Parts: sequence; C-alpha cells; structure tokens
Amino acid sequence: MRHRLFTAFLISFLAVVTSWAQPPLKLPGYRQSLINYKSLHFELYPFMTDFSMPRHAIVPMAPRSYVYNPFGGGTQFILHLENFADSDWCYLLRKSKVISPYGGRGGRHHSGTDIKSFPNDSVRAVFDGTVVMAGPFAGYGNCVQIRHLNGLTTLYSHNSRNLVKTGDQVTAGQVVALEGRTGRATTDHVHFEIRVAGRHVNSNLIFDHEHHRLHKHQVVFEKNGNAHIRK
Repeated sequence: MRHRLFTAFLISFLAVVTSWAQPPLKLPGYRQSLINYKSLHFELYPFMTDFSMPRHAIVPMAPRSYVYNPFGGGTQFILHLENFADSDWCYLLRKSKVISPYGGRGGRHHSGTDIKSFPNDSVRAVFDGTVVMAGPFAGYGNCVQIRHLNGLTTLYSHNSRNLVKTGDQVTAGQVVALEGRTGRATTDHVHFEIRVAGRHVNSNLIFDHEHHRLHKHQVVFEKNGNAHIRK
C-alpha cells in the first residue's frame, strides 16, 4: 500500500516539475503589437469542447497545443491589423470573387462569405494557426477549421478534399484544402467564416474581398458578439 502511494506521489511530482520546466509559450509569426496579449488566457488540454460549430463536439487537440480565450477577464479585445506584416497573412483564394456575402440571404442569416474561383483550386490558410477540425461536417461538407493566436478562428468548407488533419500546425499561405462542392452546395466554392469565441463575425471587417487584401485598421471585438472598426 505504501509502495503504491509513494509511486503515485512520485508520478504527480514529476508531472508538476515537467510542467514547470516547459519553455514559455512563443507566438511565431506575430509581434506583440498585433493585439494586447495580456487579455489572452492560455490553458493546456488534450481535448476541448468546440462550441464554434453548429453542433457541439469534442475535438482532439494536438499534443502541447493551446486553447485560448481571447477576452481573458475583459469584455473586448482589439485586433491591430495595421501592424500585420505581409508574411503574417494570406488571402484564401488567389483568383476569386464573392458570390454570396455575409449577412441576410433569402430571409436567413448567412454566417460566412461564399468565395468562388475554380474546382480544386488551392485553399490557403489566412493566418498561422492550429487545425482544430478537419473532416466532413453536416451541410458544410469537407471542412477545415483553424484557430489562430490573434484571437480569430477561421473555417473553410465544401472542400473537395482536405489536405490537413486535426492537430496540424499551419502557416499563413499554406494550402489546407481544395475548392469543391461537398455538403450543401450547388457550385464549387469556399464557404469562409471568421469566428471569435464561437460567434460569427463579418469577414469584411478583416479582409477586402474585392482586392484580396487585409484591411489596415483596428477592429474591436466585444464579448457580446458585436464587432466594429475603431475610428
């Protein structure tokens, strides 16, 4: 009995020491000026409940990957797009156009922006991040969801094929899928969403879809789901 208690104590002690010895979290590809990192709260989980999908699901995370709350203990955070370098972002489809914008559509709310180029075109990650979902999901068809250390989550769906898997670390501009029409889609395109803490936000606040550029302004995200450009 004493041997078992000592063994359990030793295992617990080694786990604590190992966690203390881990190097501090580094934020590759981003400078501190991009957002106020004091508002970010990092925790280490092997699994997480993903509330940003229509049907909540337990999603496996990569070993040593971090789940964060961009609001921390506050009610808002500010994304400083004007400080992003060209290497910090990429537009998802290089030769494309919007065929259905974010917002009202046929009496319903369209939660994303539908962007079309051509079948099997390369779909690229817009920022560095961790793939937290890659697979078929109801009407989304083949879907890839990426969490980014800038506080955003992006989703790319209706893909003909996903080229990444859950837990993969990706960089801005990396090809993560091929454009398709899987799920509830009538033509080949990418249904692109941006979410903050599980709430959809208008991707037009972040990207100039007409010119395939990142905006150079500050966006204020409120915990109640509102978002606006800081004048």
